Order: sequence, then structure tokens, then C-alpha cells
Amino acid sequence: MVRNITLLLFTFISLFAYAQEITVVDYDTNDPISNCTIFGEDNISFVITDKEGKANLTVFGQNEVVYFNHISYVEVEILKRQIKENQIFLHKKAESLDEVVLSVSRHKESLSRIAEYVDISQSNQIKKITPQTSADLLANLPGIKVQKSQAGGGSPVLRGMEANRILLVVDGVRMNNAIYRSGHLQNSITVSPTTLERTEVIFGPSSVIYGSDALGGVIHYYTKTPKISEEESSKVNFLSRYSSINNEFTNQGGVEFSFKKWASYTSFSFSKFDDTQMGKNRNHGFNDWGKVFEYSNNTNDFYNPNTVLNTDPSIQKNTGYEQYDFLQKFYFQLSKKTDLTVNFQRSNSSDVPRFDKLSEYSDGDLKYAEWYYGPQERLLLSSQLTINPDKKWMESGSITMAYQKIKESRIDRTFSSLDRSYQKEMVDVFSVNGDFYVQLSKNSNRNVSYGFEVAHNEVNSRAYGKTLSVSGNEIIGYSRDFVVQSRYPDGGSTYTSSAVYASYRQDINKKSTLNTGLRFTNTQLNAKWIDTTFITLSDMDIHLKNSALTATVGYVYKPNESWKLSSILSSGFRSPNIDDVGKVREKKGNLTVPNIGLKPEYVYNAEIGIQKYLNDKNFNIGWNLYYTLLNNYIAREAFPVNGSSTIIYDGEEVETYANVNHKNAYIVGSTLSLRGNISKFWNTSGSITFTKGEGYDTNKPLSSIPPLFGNFEVGYSKSNFELALNFRFNAAKKLEDYNLVEGIDNIEETPINSLTGEYYGTPSWQTFNFYSKYQVNNRVAVQFMIDNIFDQHYKEFASGVSAPGRNFVFSILIN
Repeated sequence: MVRNITLLLFTFISLFAYAQEITVVDYDTNDPISNCTIFGEDNISFVITDKEGKANLTVFGQNEVVYFNHISYVEVEILKRQIKENQIFLHKKAESLDEVVLSVSRHKESLSRIAEYVDISQSNQIKKITPQTSADLLANLPGIKVQKSQAGGGSPVLRGMEANRILLVVDGVRMNNAIYRSGHLQNSITVSPTTLERTEVIFGPSSVIYGSDALGGVIHYYTKTPKISEEESSKVNFLSRYSSINNEFTNQGGVEFSFKKWASYTSFSFSKFDDTQMGKNRNHGFNDWGKVFEYSNNTNDFYNPNTVLNTDPSIQKNTGYEQYDFLQKFYFQLSKKTDLTVNFQRSNSSDVPRFDKLSEYSDGDLKYAEWYYGPQERLLLSSQLTINPDKKWMESGSITMAYQKIKESRIDRTFSSLDRSYQKEMVDVFSVNGDFYVQLSKNSNRNVSYGFEVAHNEVNSRAYGKTLSVSGNEIIGYSRDFVVQSRYPDGGSTYTSSAVYASYRQDINKKSTLNTGLRFTNTQLNAKWIDTTFITLSDMDIHLKNSALTATVGYVYKPNESWKLSSILSSGFRSPNIDDVGKVREKKGNLTVPNIGLKPEYVYNAEIGIQKYLNDKNFNIGWNLYYTLLNNYIAREAFPVNGSSTIIYDGEEVETYANVNHKNAYIVGSTLSLRGNISKFWNTSGSITFTKGEGYDTNKPLSSIPPLFGNFEVGYSKSNFELALNFRFNAAKKLEDYNLVEGIDNIEETPINSLTGEYYGTPSWQTFNFYSKYQVNNRVAVQFMIDNIFDQHYKEFASGVSAPGRNFVFSILIN
């Protein structure tokens, strides 16, 4: 009897002790948090979590308040008896400043060993920003400026370069394709920010891992990947957001199933945006700049020969659109050393009005009754096999195979005509890349990354015209067909790139790390034109081949644990794609025509960086300075066709332009940044970026060079509550600093100087923004934000659409 009572008592004590064991985990990643200090009200009793995030709370009473404290996380206080499911979730204060980087070498690498300037945004920071699109996310990152031609877009600028000089990557797959254009590129919005686990931005051409197109830098999106679990489990997440400035409604739902050998994550999001209202406070002094006094209400099936008076000119008519995004990922653990990730993504939009075109005037009247992008569609299907053979020649690696289908279309019609033109493009991209890693020494101070990449693009471009038949305001059909010039070669075109690379990283000693790399890239372009109605080329069937060897040498020196000094010498290469060589496009009386003699452009880059760490590496001040030499750089200029500088195109006489190679130019710039915790509850971040670019051969400014810009933020976090005040600013860009030849800087989108009758340039602007978040419990959080508190009117540099005015944003996040 005594033995049974003893056994029962022992069992009870064991169960009670087990019930007191809790696990502390990261709210966003579900990873365990080690070295978290847990203490009671008396500040005497305390325990610390082990490497699995576990700790026993038997030293605390059931009605005692327990505090969970970690230097990188917001402190949590809770009654012990209120702890449910034996788990405590902590939220990060600010990003760890000695964290792991995935994109530079395509495997995990400590930031302290990397010479490149890299900015990392993890899921908690992305959720804090709550961006409407991925372009809006990038606009909040240091060193990045985003141009917008319409609300449904966003063209990121890194170090004075944008569009096809910036490489976009999602989950290891190159998004850039053969028709990624120069000028402004709005495709960054086709990756939903609600599905992102992290974003990494590599500035400059220093990464040999990515090769062609990565002249200004690499933007690598990582979407959420499901995790396996010893016990079967399911998790659901939901986001709902409303923004007052354009009546945005976004809803996103995701579900994750975890099993011992496989896992699945499914996400679907839908966003609806109405017309955007601009700010009403015009400190710049231009009372009518950007206002929309009249607009077109023509649609695909509604006809109106007249413009419509806008009752509120601050509302930018024809900026609304809709978008949905779907993500499905499967993760399979095939063995202890092999796993497979299958990734399916689909993004689709409604028609997206081209606001700047619909606001264009000709002879005092609105020119276009219709100008919109048809639904932008992006489909990605990829499989990534990750292996860990642990051999002398390969410790780990991955092989990624992918297929992408991209559809774009442009539809336009002028007020003076019933002729509607259609241009439609479809691109199929097949790619495979292998990335491998091996340690050359047991203490991990020497390692090599090597790999290959092959991408093949098939471009189909067609165009046609239809004359509308109307009855009153109703479009009842079409009366005839007519010929329209295709945007790209109508006989079809292909673009293939293949490359091999190797990079070597060695810790020379405890204070110094050497980074080196080489990449050889080969490209082949084939294009064929058939129709000669508008343009006849000297060669209607072209075949171009280009190749280049690029290199990187970087050095990191850490005199002590609080300093990091880095320097880089690197080269980059971009081979002309189908858009560069073969595009036909009219803009404001200037017609871009093909140049089949176009050659590759090269950059040579030198930069230095300084990082100072404070507060146990939880606060950082960084400065980066670079000089980039562009050789044989590609820019648009006047280009005679058959000896004439003008031709008749679409019934109008237009001047002809083309992309041509120039000699040399330079871009110099610098970014000063800070980020981290300044006390237990207070944190701050900020950056300021300067850029200047000019042609050595032309002595004229380069396009896409933004004025001085930056931001500064102070935040407070305690227990379940967060708030922050943010200040963003942009200096003026004067008329003489614009490139007036290419048309990329859109000087016509700036106000008129009443004293000179010339364009003024971009006025300076500043905004204050407020953020707050309340964590209701471990599962539910609510956010409230005010963007542009003082309702300032402004336009981002080179943008055709005014920025949103005062915007109230309400969000609820459920896990």
C-alpha cells in the first residue's frame, strides 16, 4: 500500500514538474530562443532557457508575475497560471546585427564575414511596415528609391540603376526575363508581401553568384517555407487590412500542415484598391501640380467621346485595380541528407490603368481615352533539391529547376479615334541552377561556393487593332481590323544565358576575411521581324552572341568585436536583351526603334564600408561609399532610320530614338545608416543616401539618379505594445540635374516654374508617419498606422502619380 502511494506521489510530482516546463519561441519563425532570462517579481529567483528554448518554472508561484527577458526581444510579463500550451512567444525588437545572410553565397553565411553591403528584412519587420505591395516594402528600406508610373506598380532604384539593371530573384529563381525593360519596370508588385518570410538586398555588382543584370544590385524575395514536426500539427494565419486613402481592402489567409517527413503551406491573398487621393497640403507652392481636373471614364465596353469633370481634383482617377496572389509550397524530407521543396506561385491582376498616360495632354486636350495594362500574370513552378553529401568536394548544395510564364498586354485608344490598339506579350522561361558549398578546413575558416545557371527565354509578341462600333455610350462590336506594330519582333525571339561561377572565402586570421569570386557568362539572342508596315531594318533576322568574365575581390577587417571594415573591387556585365535590342515604343512624339548593333555594357566598382557595433552588437552605425565606372553603357538617344531622323508612325510624324552604346560614365554615392536598441524599451533606425551620376563622354546627368533621400525612426516596445514615429525626407532635384534626352526621368511630370516657363524639377518633401501595434494575446495582434500625418502633397522622383495623402491603416493579424 505504501509502495503504491509512493509511486502515485512520484508520478504526480513528475507530471507537475513536466507541466512547469515551458518553451520560449520566436513569434515569427517558431524557432526556440536560448539564453532567455526568466525572473519573478522579487528579482531573486530566475532561470535561463537552454539551447532548445526550454526552462522549468517550478521556482515561481502560480499567482506570481513572471518576466521573460532577452536582449533581442520585447520583454513579456504574464501571470504564471495564465501560460497556456506551455509556450511563450517573443517578438523581436530590431534585427540582429550579426545575423545570417542567405543570398550572397546562396547558403547560410555570417554577415560578419561578408564584404558586400546587404540589407535584410525579416517577417516581423515586413509585418510592421504592412506594405500594400512589395514595391512599397522596398521603398521603406535604406538606400532604395521607388518610382511609380501608376498605382499598380513600382520600379526600385539601387545606386542610380533600375529596371533591367536590377536583378529580382524569388526563392532562388531569377525573375528577370528577356523583356525586362530599361527605364521603369513595375514587375516587383507580382510578389505578394503577405507571403514573404524575408527579403535580402545586395547593393552593387559585387556578387558573382547572380551575374548579368545585377549591376545595381540584387533583390531576393524569400517566401514562407513550411517546417516539418515530430508531431502532426496545423497552423493558420490570417491578415486583414484597410487603408483609407484608396479604400484598400486586403485579406490573406494561410494554412500550414506539418508532419514528420513532409509539410505544406498554402496562402491566398486578394487586394482591392480604389483611386488614390493625393495630399492636400502644398508646401511646395504649386497649387495645381498633379491635380486631376478631368479624366476619361471609358472602359472595355463603355464609350464616351468626352472627358469627365473631376469633382475632387485631389482624387487621382484611374489608379484603382485588383490583384490576387496564390502560393503553394511542399517540403519533403527524403532522407537525413536530402530534402525537396516544390513551389507553385501565381499572381494575377485586373486591368491596371496607366495613370501617367491617361493624364497626358495633346494640344490642350486629354490625349488618351483608354490606356491600360491588361491583367499582369506571373506563374512560377519550381522544385529545389537540397543535398548534404558531406564529401570533400561538396558538403552541401541545391539544384533548382523552374518554369515561369509571364503575360503582359497594353491597350490604348485616343479620344480622337475609334481605333483601339492591342499589344500582347508572352514569355516562357525555363531555368536550372546548381549551387554548391564545401568547407576546405575543419575549423570552417576556408570555404568555396561554386555552381552553374542556365536560363532560356522564349518571347511571343503580337499586335493588332480593332475599330469600335458604338451605339450611344455602348460598344456593340468592331467594324474592322487594322495593322499595329508589335512591341517586340513578331517572328518570335529567344534569349539564352548560361554561366558558371566560383567564390572563395577565407578567414586569414581572427580579424580578417578574404572574399573572392569569378563568373563566366555567355548569352545568345535570336530575333526575327516579319511585318514591314512601319519599320524596315537592315537585317530582319538577327543572331547575337556575347560573353564576359566578371570578378570580385573583397576584404573584411575586424580590429575588435565592435568594428567591421570592408572593401570591394568588382566588375559586372549586362548583355542586351530583347527589350534593349528590338523594342518599338512611342512616347510623347518620340519613337524607340530597334538597334541590332547594340553591345553589352560593363561596370567596374570600388567601395568601402564601415560598421560600428554598440550595446553588445544590438546597435549599429554603418557607412558605405562607392564609385562605379560604366563602360560601353547603354542609353537612349536620337537614332536616324534609313537616313531620316523622323518617320510617319501611327499617322503622326515622330522622331526616332534607340538604345545605343556610349563610352564611359560614373556613379558615385554613399549611404549612412543606423539601427538597433538604444535602451531596454527604445529602438531607432535611419538612413540617408546620396547619389550622383554623369557621362564622361556627354558631361550630362545620367537617368535614374535620385536626389538625396532618407528616413529616421524612433520606436518604443514593452510587453504587448509597440509604437513608432517615422520621418521620411527627399531633397529637391533641379532641372539642370535631369537627363532630358532619354525621357526616363519624366521631367514633364514636374511643375512649371512660373518665372521661367520651364519645368521646375522635383520639389523637396518631408512626411511624418505613425505606427502602433497591440498584441492582444499570443495569437492575435492589431495594428494602427497613420502615413503622411500632415497630408503633404508630393511626387517621388520620376513618378507619374502623386504619392498618397494622409492614410489611416488598420490591420489585424491572427496566428
